[in-house]
Amino acid sequence: MKKLLPSIAAGAFLFAACDQKPKEEALVYPETKKMDQVDEYFGTLVNDPYRWLEDDMSEETKAWVVAQNEVSFGYLDKIPFRDAIKTRLEGLWNYEKYSAPFVEGAYTYFYKNDGLQNQYVIYRQKEGGEPEVFLDPNSFSADGTTSLAGINFTKDGSLCAYQISEGGSDWRKVIVLNAETKAVIEDTLIDVKFSGISWKGNEGFYYSSYEKPKEGSQLSGKTQYHKLFFHKLGTKQSEDVLVFGGEAQPRRYIGGGVTEDGLFLVISAANATYGNELYLQDLSKPGSKIQTLVSGFENEHDVIHSENGQLFIQTNLDAPNRRVVVAPATKATPDNWTTLIAETENPLNVGSAGGNLFCNYLKDAVSMVQQYDLAGKLIREIELPGIGTAAGFGGKRNETELYYTFTSYVYPPTIFKFNMVDGSSSVYKQSGVQFDPTQYESKQVFYTSKDGTRVPMIITHKKGIELNGKNPTMLYGYGGFNVSLTPSFSTSNIVLMENGGIYAVANLRGGGEYGDAWHDAGTQMKKQNVFDDFIAAAEFLIAEKYTSTDYLAIAGGSNGGLLVGACMTQRPELFKVCFPAVGVLDMLRYHKFTAGAGWAYDYGTADDSKEMFEYLYGYSPVHNVKAGTAYPATMVTTGDHDDRVVPAHSFKFAAALQAGHAGTAPVIIRIETKAGHGAGKPTSMIIAEQADKWAFMFQNMGLSIKY
Repeated sequence: MKKLLPSIAAGAFLFAACDQKPKEEALVYPETKKMDQVDEYFGTLVNDPYRWLEDDMSEETKAWVVAQNEVSFGYLDKIPFRDAIKTRLEGLWNYEKYSAPFVEGAYTYFYKNDGLQNQYVIYRQKEGGEPEVFLDPNSFSADGTTSLAGINFTKDGSLCAYQISEGGSDWRKVIVLNAETKAVIEDTLIDVKFSGISWKGNEGFYYSSYEKPKEGSQLSGKTQYHKLFFHKLGTKQSEDVLVFGGEAQPRRYIGGGVTEDGLFLVISAANATYGNELYLQDLSKPGSKIQTLVSGFENEHDVIHSENGQLFIQTNLDAPNRRVVVAPATKATPDNWTTLIAETENPLNVGSAGGNLFCNYLKDAVSMVQQYDLAGKLIREIELPGIGTAAGFGGKRNETELYYTFTSYVYPPTIFKFNMVDGSSSVYKQSGVQFDPTQYESKQVFYTSKDGTRVPMIITHKKGIELNGKNPTMLYGYGGFNVSLTPSFSTSNIVLMENGGIYAVANLRGGGEYGDAWHDAGTQMKKQNVFDDFIAAAEFLIAEKYTSTDYLAIAGGSNGGLLVGACMTQRPELFKVCFPAVGVLDMLRYHKFTAGAGWAYDYGTADDSKEMFEYLYGYSPVHNVKAGTAYPATMVTTGDHDDRVVPAHSFKFAAALQAGHAGTAPVIIRIETKAGHGAGKPTSMIIAEQADKWAFMFQNMGLSIKY
């Protein structure tokens, strides 16, 4: 592992308090018009003066975006050390990066980025041969904003289908190649969304999509009924066969995948982000009907392997932390399930490879991995390099080796080769990032939330820092959708930590760190628990003198953007700087856009009941900005092509903040053009955004950075 350059290791780059803080003058923001829009919810009248900003395709909204960006970038351009931070980040990012290799047909494929390439390139090589470029997404667009969104090969490796995303959109196009010649072999499929690609032999593949919203509302238009199609090679997309879904079987999310042995089509159908039905079709018998395995949406189930007529299923039915069951494929309903690997006190996620099952458990938000055979016998616990996150324990049935990645907040992602027979691990690719882990420490602490709940948090910083309440600190959280925040390395965070800053991640309720009970404790009428957990994390950091209000920033994206928006409107005096990114910020109307209605398991909707409306109204960030309040320095961020959490959330929140803000701290919105919810964002755009984040934070803490 490369160490830091001597000057960095010696601590040459340090935060320094400005000799004299510059006099703060309130920014002059663009005037955002208010319209007379009032909605009634169960007898309560609610003003929505910025409703017009929901029309993301209008010329008026586009002009507002331009005007806001002029103010935002005008402010950022004047930060004296902003360019130096960007230069440092470019230097940190500029090293070769690899993915784990994977075999398809006669070739071994891998992803590689030379350093600052906007998109990773797919290479391939035959045994003993030299690598060659197979697919270069950097050629898809001049500015790198068209990205590769997935690739899937036939079992023999002779064909592949890959998806592209333009401008960060969730809408995809699918292109089919002859993998040997790399020639495009048919017309491009369009209007594909929230979909995998699963081949049925070499005949064709399954994919999912929605009806495209009407012209003029492509971003915010509601996507209601998902459809699973089969595309037969050589035919037009208009001739694709509807396999499941649509108005006859209305489901919001549908996915279909063929088992590795090619015998079965497994269909998962759901109406929300939690809970799914399971269906099965026997592909070995032409014309066979789709059979229901599990109906209802109360639990989650996933077929992880098929072998000798048996299905191996991960489920949380009667096992909130999940278990593995097995059943004959011909009658794989729950009454025929046999527990193969029982539930434990730790949440479970299972993969299969080489005739083994790999159980990746979360123990206090860090990985513990065990290898089982298909009879459910424990073979070994896999020895990991340390306390962190291990991922990638999956592969083909005939393989004897697999590759997994290990990382932590102080351990750059490292790819290991694992021998499934003898259990040995060896380093395959080590990160080339300029970072010396021996100079840093990462420790887990537990703090008490408002209602007495014990919550874990991992705090990372340079060794030897003084706990004097003056350390610039970034507190990050998510707290929703059963998502677990596990330790992972961030190149961007080096800028903070090498200069004496602290990075803290709280594992809030609403996440999946302790299973379904932890998730449910942060949903719907219990959502305030999530905000209380985050606020308690901030108070802990202050009480233990890691930092103080003057040096504390909070950040989160998507559902985490809601987290930041709610906490800063509830406790504006607690934080110095806030970064709500691509956030769900209008809780009364989120379900009226794109696939937002599917988030109701976590949030509930304002249409459900008077009680649910009042609860949402009580914390919805857009509706809880109070005029005459001095809010923290805030940089709202979003993408103009975000068709998951539509940018109107961020637009309306920024407009409300600017109108109600009584302080002099800047409240700006940074709107990335030709960008979506985050996936596929080019490297140049990521670096620029991260540089602006750190520059904004340091500037508003009255610190300078010496690069």
